[in-house]
Amino acid sequence: MNYPKADEVKGEAAMQKFKVAMKYLLAVFFIAAGMNHFVNPDFYLKIIPPYLPWHAALNYLSGAFEILLGALVLFPRFTRLAGWGLIVLLIAVFPANVYMAQNPHLFPQFTPTALLIRLPLQIVPILWAWWATKPDSET
Repeated sequence: MNYPKADEVKGEAAMQKFKVAMKYLLAVFFIAAGMNHFVNPDFYLKIIPPYLPWHAALNYLSGAFEILLGALVLFPRFTRLAGWGLIVLLIAVFPANVYMAQNPHLFPQFTPTALLIRLPLQIVPILWAWWATKPDSET
């Protein structure tokens, strides 16, 4: 029989603790971001591309989904669904990032370079949501 070595067991336990911590951090991040849609709506209204209708409704809807999905990450029964929901949400709001990068003059608080760099960096929260919410059997 091949039994795992003590170092392997310790490494797996450490990785599991790290994953749990990252799952909680993911939840807190999205709950806080979602709440910010209600606290600071002007920022979000400004970044919604003009070709999209109902800016206020889209802002509050995306904020509500961030809060809901962030909270659902913490419930094992819904963790995976919440992870995929967050990935879909991050893809759905990507046009706002593109709009910002295309119109840096509307966002003087950010450098044009920062707005461009932000585009490929969107993959980071997508991968974070995917990894932190995938079942342990897939790890």
